[in-house]
Amino acid sequence: MFTRILGRTFLFSILLVMKKIFLFFAIIGLLNLTCKKAASPVLTPEISTEKIVEIKTKFGNMYMWLYKQTPLHRANFLGLADTNYFDNTTFHRVIQNFVIQGGDPNSKDLDTTNDGDGGPGYMIPAEFVDSLKHDYGSVGAARDNNPAKSSDGSQFYIVTNKAGTHFLDKNYTVFGKIIAGMNVADSIAKQPKNTSDRPYSDIKMDVNILNKTEEQLKTEFGFKP
Repeated sequence: MFTRILGRTFLFSILLVMKKIFLFFAIIGLLNLTCKKAASPVLTPEISTEKIVEIKTKFGNMYMWLYKQTPLHRANFLGLADTNYFDNTTFHRVIQNFVIQGGDPNSKDLDTTNDGDGGPGYMIPAEFVDSLKHDYGSVGAARDNNPAKSSDGSQFYIVTNKAGTHFLDKNYTVFGKIIAGMNVADSIAKQPKNTSDRPYSDIKMDVNILNKTEEQLKTEFGFKP
């Protein structure tokens, strides 16, 4: 009888010890899980940005918004800018109260007579949008006299007439606008030039793509997409 009681007491003691061990490891596991959760990084929502174009010149900088309503022209301009295509090209045609024009790779060489004839070797289909007009500061695509009114692959112009140049509407694609720095465009338009409207002194550009949040566009440029 004593032996049975002793055996039961011993078994009970073993079970109690095992229970304590199990409880100990359960607590340790819970603490580890809690620590891992606490150590996990806090995920913050990604802030979206918009692409704008910076055009640096010796007269100052201009900042251009590219319209999403003209996706072919927008993608083309961003693609060329991303490969530094426009860097060291010049504003080879300047007409006060009309436009300043640039983006021709021929303007990089010493032959000034071929400026306005160059490009990347392709055209862009016209993208006429009723709401996009040739207002002051609008950016349009230059072109030759082709029936489809397709745009040159790289040459562009900026409207410097305060009243706009609306006789160009639906004849040349408007694909952007200057959101800051039109005083620079106005200064360029006033520069001394020859009879072909080419400035005597090269006005080179350095074109870059900037990523800005909507808040930055608002605070830095007073512009809302």
